[in-house]
Amino acid sequence: MLYLAWRMAAHRVTALLAVACAVLGGAALITTTGVLAESGLRSQLPPGRLGGADVVVAADQEFHPRGDLPIALPERATVPDRLVDRLAALPGVTAAVGDIGFPAALVGARGQVLASADGPRTAGHGWSSTKLLADPRVTGRAPSGAGEVAVTAAAGVAVGERVEVVANGRPATAYRVSAVVDAPGAGVYFADGTASRLAGRGGGDDGPRAGTVDLIGLRVDDGAGERVASAVREQVAGTGLEVVTGADRGEAVEPGVGSARSLLILLAGSLAGIVLLITGFVVAGALGVTIAGQRRDLALMRAVGATPKQIRRLAAAQSSVVAAVALVPGVALGYLLAGRFRELLAGRGVLPDELPLALSPLPALATLLLVTAAVQLSARCAAWRTSRRPATEAVAESRSEPRRPSRVRTGAGLLLMLGACVLSAAPLMSRTVLGASATSIAGILAAIGLALSGPALVQRAGAAAAGRLRPGVAAPTWLALANVRGYALRLAGVISPLAMAVVFVLTYTFAQTTVLAATSDDTRGGTLAQYEVTAPALGGLPADTLPAVREVPGVRAAAPVGTTTVVWEYEEFGEPAAESASAMVLGPDTRDVVDLGVTEGGLDRLTGATVAVSGEAARTRGAGLGERVRLVLGDGTEVDARVVAVYDRGLGFGPVVLSRELAAGHTTTDLDRSVLVRTDGTDAAARGLTALAADRAGLAVASTAPDADSPGADTPPEVWVNLATVVVLLGYLLLSIANKLVAATAQRRAEIAALRLVGTTPRQVRAMMRREAAVVAAAALVSGLLLSALPLALLGQGFLGRPWPAGPAWLLPAVAATVVLTAYVTIELPTRHALRTPPADALRAA
Repeated sequence: MLYLAWRMAAHRVTALLAVACAVLGGAALITTTGVLAESGLRSQLPPGRLGGADVVVAADQEFHPRGDLPIALPERATVPDRLVDRLAALPGVTAAVGDIGFPAALVGARGQVLASADGPRTAGHGWSSTKLLADPRVTGRAPSGAGEVAVTAAAGVAVGERVEVVANGRPATAYRVSAVVDAPGAGVYFADGTASRLAGRGGGDDGPRAGTVDLIGLRVDDGAGERVASAVREQVAGTGLEVVTGADRGEAVEPGVGSARSLLILLAGSLAGIVLLITGFVVAGALGVTIAGQRRDLALMRAVGATPKQIRRLAAAQSSVVAAVALVPGVALGYLLAGRFRELLAGRGVLPDELPLALSPLPALATLLLVTAAVQLSARCAAWRTSRRPATEAVAESRSEPRRPSRVRTGAGLLLMLGACVLSAAPLMSRTVLGASATSIAGILAAIGLALSGPALVQRAGAAAAGRLRPGVAAPTWLALANVRGYALRLAGVISPLAMAVVFVLTYTFAQTTVLAATSDDTRGGTLAQYEVTAPALGGLPADTLPAVREVPGVRAAAPVGTTTVVWEYEEFGEPAAESASAMVLGPDTRDVVDLGVTEGGLDRLTGATVAVSGEAARTRGAGLGERVRLVLGDGTEVDARVVAVYDRGLGFGPVVLSRELAAGHTTTDLDRSVLVRTDGTDAAARGLTALAADRAGLAVASTAPDADSPGADTPPEVWVNLATVVVLLGYLLLSIANKLVAATAQRRAEIAALRLVGTTPRQVRAMMRREAAVVAAAALVSGLLLSALPLALLGQGFLGRPWPAGPAWLLPAVAATVVLTAYVTIELPTRHALRTPPADALRAA
């Protein structure tokens, strides 16, 4: 059977090339998705500044919902400092260090912020933390007293120089450099007592994190790592703390960076559905064209005694041979594509540069199984009708198509399109990113429905058009419409993938741009402030920034704004559910600079253990005014808060807003991210804010209005990632469609030869094929637009209050031009090639 399959494949190279391209591209996309998913589960960050620690004890930075994957918690949770002495007494431990991190930034002589190997949010540490560095090269001595500091070699400062340091929101203070530390992840090191005081961790402090450390690092005797780790686990059992060694130490360095792995899992999950749908559709379509061109061979085999099962096995074996050839380069391309995708994510700030991909054979194995199953199933389904027909009927039907398309297939297609229409209503019921994603899924389902019901629709449309032809119509036009009516299955096979390309590009792109436009409308309409004051280089705003801003002439109102992450636990369809979301941290005074569109309650009540929620969240999660909601804060602390306000602009400001008192002590730095400033609109006020920022190191003032000169500057990186995904998938679709059209046209050599033998000129044949190309392009564009119209109209109505989406006006003409060019080139070139062969030779070779 395998030998026969190989011989058949050798005589149908052109047709099987479409299958090979479909399998190669599909294997690459599935492998890429698998690599991203595996990296989200298994990739490890380098240990960085914990490279010298053999064992690390830290809080669990994940929330574990029942029956679901863990959710990363990006805010640093703490460890009791009394545990340091207990662990230091364990046998085999040579050093136990309670590490603390807090915002610290070096300021040069000219007022510029100097570079640091560690991020500014946690760059400050006690000198004892240098014991956790991997082979540090230290020039100088340890800081002594409150006036000395050790700095990283990346700052370019020498021992003995004086620098200013902005530490944990305090005013810049002068220090003498006592040492320079050269090691991965090195930061700014104070004397231990000074660091504890600056971070608010001393026993005499009354702050929310007094008496705690961020983590505990242990250095142990050679060969005692596993024994000490086991002893430490016994010591911390039942406390919620984790003990990590080896490659797992990287997760403890910076919880916010470690949460990037969760993003990879979410990204791979969102891509998987689209990739599998499109890959299955393209592979099935390519195999359908290939098997249709071999119906005569398969029918003759039925006539000489082959059983239906043997026919299906032969079709599947032949397709598997081609798939095996294409799978190897496809999988290799998938690994390369995953690397490029990671670079894109890192370049856009979505992933940390330090997070590598986890490479193993598992994605390749999963791709092999999925693609092989798709090829086997598609090939057997394509050969099903020929294998089930009686031998004489199969031979008689091998040169034509069934007169009546399958009613079951047509009905299934119409049901899919009806289901897509129902799914299109999701944006009306849920003004969220999840609701918008239903738009592209609905469009693709409708396109699959078109592929199933296409033959019946094309046949009826062709019959209607042929019936309206006037006498004397040109022969090429008559022949083209006769082919449309007589070969509806073949024509539908090339129209449907082009229509899917149209639907995919329009729905996926416009879904992104519409959500972005709606988010921008919410943010722009709800931001009353004209300016935003930030200090990213300092790790947060110094404490005296807000009073100073309020004293600037012309400032009408100023309020601090923070951000964090919360996990919202709720019930969905009677089952527990949990969702991680970004949350703003606001106070009652924020209502003068931010308008959330409050419909119930008021932000003046946002004090204590209270929250404000979006109307969408209030409706779907039973969190109306006065209700109590259960949240897990960014450091893992569970809280029960009362809803004091419900607002409309949830797309721009998130599903939940926390009070400042509720978030206090539960973020990594406890510093405000920014101050929103509303002025009297005069130039004097703007100059005053600019002068304030110039006088204070690390401060930056920016307008809250969109930048007209850089319209994409404020675009979230996720949008660019999604658009890059559209480009890759569209390239795969177009390549597969082009190969499919070339194969379908090349298989018509006998038909073209027969037309020439009965007197049709080459010019008339070319004119006929061009008219068919026009029919293909027009049908694909019209059907694609019709299938996209309802989902996009409901998307626009749900998000923008109008029955059309937001997006670039040039997209539709560009899609139309691409479809027309693809149809013309992939039909014209094979036709010209077929016309070069003498008709008699073409018929003998058929």
